[in-house]
Amino acid sequence: MEQKNGSSFTGFLLLGFSDRPQLEIVLFMVLLIFYLFTMLGNTTIIALSHIDPHLQTPTYFLLSNLSFLDLCYMTSTVPQLLVHLRTADKSISFGVCVTQLFLSLGLGGTECILLGFMAFDRYAAVCKPLQYTVIMHPHLCALMAFASWFIGFANSSLETVLIFLVAICGRNKIDHFFCEVPSLLKLVCVDTTVYESEIFFSSMIFLIIPVSLITFSYGWIVRAVLRMKSASGQRKAFATCGSHITVVYLFYGTAIYAYLQPSNNHSQDQGKFVSLFYTIITPMVNPVIYTVRNKDMRGAMKNVLARAHDSR
Repeated sequence: MEQKNGSSFTGFLLLGFSDRPQLEIVLFMVLLIFYLFTMLGNTTIIALSHIDPHLQTPTYFLLSNLSFLDLCYMTSTVPQLLVHLRTADKSISFGVCVTQLFLSLGLGGTECILLGFMAFDRYAAVCKPLQYTVIMHPHLCALMAFASWFIGFANSSLETVLIFLVAICGRNKIDHFFCEVPSLLKLVCVDTTVYESEIFFSSMIFLIIPVSLITFSYGWIVRAVLRMKSASGQRKAFATCGSHITVVYLFYGTAIYAYLQPSNNHSQDQGKFVSLFYTIITPMVNPVIYTVRNKDMRGAMKNVLARAHDSR
């Protein structure tokens, strides 16, 4: 493969963890369990949000969107990674690589924006409880969901086109376990300063702006909670927001580490394990956080299990 134009490539080789064959078997078993657990957990949240009338609220509408997004996010990378961990063939076609990059960028950007909107929902619930149903009306919730998906995939389309328009110097070995922007840029034989600047600017928009909105929302939430005279009211308010802020910390912490620090500040192996965290670990942890720490979700699960038992 000595062609100079990326579009003439027939495929790439994903090196992944092939330099550590003893690790591949362990990773395969762990990731398979994580993937199945994530599928079960997020599917449960989506199903409960549609089945239980008590969960048909703006909060759980946005949460079911997040769960569906996490399902798509993991499915865009994990099945292919599992196959590569158990076979000697590490190849990936050009079309699949483009699709994988497009989906991972789009879903990641969508989650960034959606988490920001979920913080606004928590602000409305805690700071404006009497006006909550007026503020978070169904049309606004639908608009938030649509805006998150549209903006995320609009940015993904732009970045994917920019990446694959540049010249690749006959290289086809990607030192990663999926097609990700930083690894693909290392195959480029021209100056990538402009592309890196565009990616950094895009990352700033999708990471810093939602984080600022989340920080602003929680600043008002903390202020409102501290003014409450009831200790039980304070505990309830913090419990309402605790799940979301935990997910925000996990997702944004690893994403900022991966995309906003200079690439020469960490090794390639560090980059792979950080990517494993925000593409696999975080989507798996999300349903645990939202079910174990959420009284309404636990109650809905008990009701469904009770009805299933009674129907027997």
